[in-house]
Amino acid sequence: MYNDGKNTGKVEDIIEINGLVINKKEHKCLLYNKEIELTPLEFEILLYLAMNKGKVIRSEELFESVWKEKYFDSNNTIMVHIRRIREKLKEDSKNPKFIKTVWGVGYKIEKQ
Repeated sequence: MYNDGKNTGKVEDIIEINGLVINKKEHKCLLYNKEIELTPLEFEILLYLAMNKGKVIRSEELFESVWKEKYFDSNNTIMVHIRRIREKLKEDSKNPKFIKTVWGVGYKIEKQ
């Protein structure tokens, strides 16, 4: 879980990353103060990555955490959802600002 670094032990309801604001309580995502329409699964994927920013998340872990099902090899579900999220965030696929691909491992959101 994401912690604000103040050792309060409280999980933040709002995560901000370079103009991207994820409101966990309201299930909303804003990019530069404009709401981004995400499906519930896209929101959960983005939230999971944001709550673990700086950490590389394996596709298997992401799938099992969001779908609550066992991951099977050759499952490209995560890749497809990440691509859709990037499109909605208007990310350059060759140089994404938010969701980075760590080839052969998984995905991460950089710590700021």
